[in-house]
Amino acid sequence: MAVYAYVRVSTQMQTQESQIFEIENWCRHRGWHIDKWTNESVSGTVAWEKRSLGRLVRRMKPEDALVCAEISRLGRNMLMIMSILNYCVQKGIRIYTIKDNFELSDNINSKIIAFAFALASEIERNLISQRTREALAAKKMAGMKLGRPPGTSVKVSRLLSDLPSVRRRLLEGESLVRIAKAYGIHRNTLSHYLKDSGENIC
Repeated sequence: MAVYAYVRVSTQMQTQESQIFEIENWCRHRGWHIDKWTNESVSGTVAWEKRSLGRLVRRMKPEDALVCAEISRLGRNMLMIMSILNYCVQKGIRIYTIKDNFELSDNINSKIIAFAFALASEIERNLISQRTREALAAKKMAGMKLGRPPGTSVKVSRLLSDLPSVRRRLLEGESLVRIAKAYGIHRNTLSHYLKDSGENIC
């Protein structure tokens, strides 16, 4: 097991000494040697993946320990903290916060935290999906046409620019299926554009 210490302050004006002292003292009482320190001056509102913390936990291995002075050093809001804890649970990393007397390891509390995060994520995904459906419904009610405008794909554009050749092939008795296959489109798509162009395909 490797032991990693994490220290964060929000600004350069704040001091890291008190956090360092607490971590060193706590590890000394446990008989732990700190293998690596990660110190950074960055706001806790910055996504943890973009901080030195993110790089640290990505290279940590199962059973490694991450020690910090308090859980608020990991992030400023509960969802961010739960995201970090969930990542560490999935990876088998242990987290210890001194002031909170918190331990994240392979126990029931850790599993509850992981479950709570998964539930929160699912609720958020459902809310996003619901907002998307409501926005699309509002656009439809306003008379806006949804979906990709016809004739915008590369294959269809090629077909439209080549309609004289398509008509000639039809007159020569070539089937719609074979012509559609040559353009990489469905037979019904070809039929639709031929009808729009006034071509009698019956």
